[in-house]
Amino acid sequence: MPTYTIEYSNFKLSFKKKEILAKEITKVHSRVTGANLYFAQVLFHENKKNNHFMGGKIIKEKQIFLHGQIRSGRTPNIKKNLILKLRDAVKKYSKLRQDNIWVYIVELKPEQMIEYGEILPRSGGEKSWFKKLNKNLKKKLKKLDEN
Repeated sequence: MPTYTIEYSNFKLSFKKKEILAKEITKVHSRVTGANLYFAQVLFHENKKNNHFMGGKIIKEKQIFLHGQIRSGRTPNIKKNLILKLRDAVKKYSKLRQDNIWVYIVELKPEQMIEYGEILPRSGGEKSWFKKLNKNLKKKLKKLDEN
């Protein structure tokens, strides 16, 4: 956890741009929350033409919607810092105007989530959670946690 889903309309994102955005979103989340890099996943979905509406009207402008699901338990200040830094990263690497960028964060209780086959720890409990994992999984996650 977190899972960030990027939906975008009326333009193309190259593989390279997706890779850059995924790395930057992962870094932002880790720096702001203190969570390990291996918890973050980023999914991309391009909306088909004529499938994005606002106010009941078709949208023709370029738009990006970043929907993040994160573990609950972080302070309002951390969450505010997170959404602002995510917005800034999306703006920088997508080259879209700020008013065409949407960022939503939704909190989930960690005890209602499973990742890597295990129930997630509360925010701040990552080290003790990691110690209980099997050796092969620890090795895999350590590789994902490298910059």
